[in-house]
Amino acid sequence: MIQKLLNNQITNINAVNILVILFSFLFLFSTKAQNNKPQSFKTIVIDAGHGGKDPGAVGKQIKEKDIVLPIALKVGEYITKEMPGVNIVYTRSTDVFVPLDERAEIANRAKADLFVSIHANSISNPKIFGAETFVLGLHRSQENLEVAKKENSVIVLEDDYTTKYEGFDPNSTESYIIFELMQNVYLDQSIEVASLVQDQFERRAGRHNRGVKQAGFLVLRKIAMPGILVEVGFLSNRNEETFMASEEGQTYLASAIFRAIRDYKNRFEARNGLVKPTSQTESPVVVVKNEPASTPATVNQNQPIQNKDMVEFRIQVASSGQRIRENSGPYSLFKDVWMYQEGNLFKYTTGLTNSYDEIAELLKEVRKKVPDSFIIAFKNGTKVPVSSVR
Repeated sequence: MIQKLLNNQITNINAVNILVILFSFLFLFSTKAQNNKPQSFKTIVIDAGHGGKDPGAVGKQIKEKDIVLPIALKVGEYITKEMPGVNIVYTRSTDVFVPLDERAEIANRAKADLFVSIHANSISNPKIFGAETFVLGLHRSQENLEVAKKENSVIVLEDDYTTKYEGFDPNSTESYIIFELMQNVYLDQSIEVASLVQDQFERRAGRHNRGVKQAGFLVLRKIAMPGILVEVGFLSNRNEETFMASEEGQTYLASAIFRAIRDYKNRFEARNGLVKPTSQTESPVVVVKNEPASTPATVNQNQPIQNKDMVEFRIQVASSGQRIRENSGPYSLFKDVWMYQEGNLFKYTTGLTNSYDEIAELLKEVRKKVPDSFIIAFKNGTKVPVSSVR
């Protein structure tokens, strides 16, 4: 049946190579699943897509490689702070080019429990926006196939890529038949992680949820662990590009990915009997449970700076789809809390000054309680990018 399928659909790839690749992958996955039964979540590989001579998608303001790297590093920072027992391995931590097969090798050598590849999307229609997360599998739509082709096309920048990838042509639809034949042992776990990421994007970061999808990504095909490829937004959409290019946007996106990883770790260890399972729903606002403490604001939080020509700097510490009760959440951590509404989200801040240096200094103390807090700015009563008023 497989041979018939190959004969009917593959014209540009040697069928013998396909079968060799297929059974090699199946052996790799089944061996890992049977012999290395994990008991605790120890290692995660964070993969910032593209890099170096490969810019990825290019927007009007910024390149994909320059967006996904700071997001990846922020995810790692949050994991280090909140999940100290977890080992973090980066496929790249600087602006360098890393071949797709090497990224998978890094993950396999680390014997990782999860692989998270972070990307930004682009499409010809500038009206399309939102975040989506992919797992390895059959591309069920032409749109999914086009995303995979775009991400896989990086291999043409590698030396002798036709040999390394066994004749795989990233622009040939026929090449993708291999992903239809592969049976991913970790598909269920990958879908679970992807669903958690999408949920956090929607609740935490206020992103349009484009859902969990399947497609044939070379970076995922050789990893022997659950793995996802996250597209945090569209550079082709002007508003979304601005959001992703901002420190605030990158913090929101990194925070959402981190929280999904943390939730998956808890479920992972509950399944292995290391922690008690809980049915408690994750709150969209996560704070560190410390004793309440006052924060030295330059002026009273609830008395905005009167001079409208002056800029107001604040530190955002929480965001929620519903109002947070007083004496809970950020109110339990900070003496002065100011709330504002943006779209359907209620956002909470502490600290108020017209000096960026002062708010930056205060941020160091606030992050001891809320690691993913960040600076925001208002001018003439309107929220503006911090970079525009520093």
